Amino acid sequence: MAADTPHFILAIDQGTTGTTALVIDASLAVRGQYTVDFPQIFPQPGWVEHDPEAIITSVEGAVAGALAAAGVTGEQLAAIGITNQRETTVLWDRADGRAVHNAIVWQCRRTASRCAELKAAGHEPFFKQRTGLVLDPYFSGTKLAWLLDEVPGARARAEAGELAFGTIDSFLVWRLTGGAAHVTDASNASRTLMMDLATLQWSPYLLALLGVPEAVLPTIRPCAEVYGKTHGFKGLPDGVPVAGMAGDQQAALFGQACYAPGEAKCTYGTGAFLLMNTGEAPVQSHNGLLTTVAWQVAGQTTYALEGSAFIAGAAVQWLRDGLRIIRSADEIEGLASQVPDTGGVHFVPALTGLGAPHWRPEARGIIHGITRGTTAAHLARATLEGIAFQNWEVLDAMQRDLGHPLRTLKVDGGAAANNLLMQIQADLLGVSIVRPAMLQTTALGAALLAAVGIGWFSDLEAVRAAWRAERTFERQAAPDVVAALITGWQHTVARA
Repeated sequence: MAADTPHFILAIDQGTTGTTALVIDASLAVRGQYTVDFPQIFPQPGWVEHDPEAIITSVEGAVAGALAAAGVTGEQLAAIGITNQRETTVLWDRADGRAVHNAIVWQCRRTASRCAELKAAGHEPFFKQRTGLVLDPYFSGTKLAWLLDEVPGARARAEAGELAFGTIDSFLVWRLTGGAAHVTDASNASRTLMMDLATLQWSPYLLALLGVPEAVLPTIRPCAEVYGKTHGFKGLPDGVPVAGMAGDQQAALFGQACYAPGEAKCTYGTGAFLLMNTGEAPVQSHNGLLTTVAWQVAGQTTYALEGSAFIAGAAVQWLRDGLRIIRSADEIEGLASQVPDTGGVHFVPALTGLGAPHWRPEARGIIHGITRGTTAAHLARATLEGIAFQNWEVLDAMQRDLGHPLRTLKVDGGAAANNLLMQIQADLLGVSIVRPAMLQTTALGAALLAAVGIGWFSDLEAVRAAWRAERTFERQAAPDVVAALITGWQHTVARA
């Protein structure tokens, strides 16, 4: 690489509560990082929205902060990689790039009745076979149909080609390139209920069932290639290639160097997400998991099994903002450590329904076992256990689908820094929990995909060799104690 060649990659990690930008150099070291939060919008119970312009403003602020922290100018960027909250749905005007309605967030349950109608009509087996997904309001397809039906004039304008749909990746590329590129990648497209897993193309039959015109959809592209170049985006020079893209959980799997079948990771963010690489063939789940595209790189498609809990870090935020028993999220570990156990309290954090393996959008959170002796510390510890138990359920289903046990689980995301949570997780799962030296593996995955997209890397094994573990957690709790905890959880989750 010549001395004057741009040799930094900007990774944009657009998440549910904020945007983080990282500047990463050619040795994969983080040179600068900055996060900008934005508000959540809750129009009514079970509904969650974002202002798309607030998202753009957060991206602009995060990019400016990361470049300043790194001491790097936009002209020194070789490429941009994007990773994003996946199923969140935006519908915008092609003329000015402005959304016609707030974005409908992946957590939003407003389309539960539409999903129930499609199930009642007998369509779920076909959706599951073609998309690897279940009919749940989590996914983008019914959110898009809702926007087309409920925003005045939207359906006619979409059919006329005046409006564009996208998950956040598509919306960001559109705005970064000044409207030159209306694209998504295969990993994000696989989360819409509209893409055929086998062909990696939009399915006309699924679109008809959902009532979505193909004219509104982006082109599906691989996860590592140049989609376009920046144009007119605040804080960035024109001409920087946008060259890598994947949904946040797939990007984390890529950033965790889980390149071989059977390797798995769990990301602890607003929700908790477990993905396992299953190789070049999709594996259909019989235990409530999802089949999804992990990535499409260099002409090869890699698939994964996935299980998600809608609420993980969001439960800690609820303790902070709703109950106000902690002032900041990082206080929960110290509070929960004040007691040796939960005192019999179980908390199922189904604040927006239950995801895999239950898929019960109507479920709501429940706290069971409270006595006069219950303290804030017991509730804090029960919250951490509730997060870990949801992951235990997912991994149990994953192991049954695969027919063999998993020995190691790589972890990342903000809550992976919580040592108590990681120990509880190791106790429940009975597998080694391996935490990497770099917890920002989602953004790292986006950067790596961009690096592949501009030709920096051709061999993923070189990336794997650079991956480093920071700490490993092993089971410490006695088997009978774990068994009793699991029984208590199962009784409580059945009531949620």
